[in-house]
Amino acid sequence: MPLVAILILAAGTYVYRLAGPVFQERVQIPERWQDLLSVAAVVLLLSLVATGAVMEGQSFAGWSRVAGVLVGAVLALRRAPFPLVVIAAVATTALLRLAGVE
Repeated sequence: MPLVAILILAAGTYVYRLAGPVFQERVQIPERWQDLLSVAAVVLLLSLVATGAVMEGQSFAGWSRVAGVLVGAVLALRRAPFPLVVIAAVATTALLRLAGVE
């Protein structure tokens, strides 16, 4: 990517991020819209996680990865320590692949 394009994107990102604090007092977003935007952000994040858990490139990643992500999600919801969540998810995926489950 040419240097000019990188600089334009960097400047645009900076201006976009600066607009929040600058216009905070001038633009009032209704509370209903704020709640809707918060939910939309969560839905977008969950869809990215689900896509990453299920797909590898253009094809299905296999049931072992899905099972590992589910184990990690259950432990995270139960507020297990993060290293335990990661190790359990990786171990689940590895053991299922070792057993022949793709």
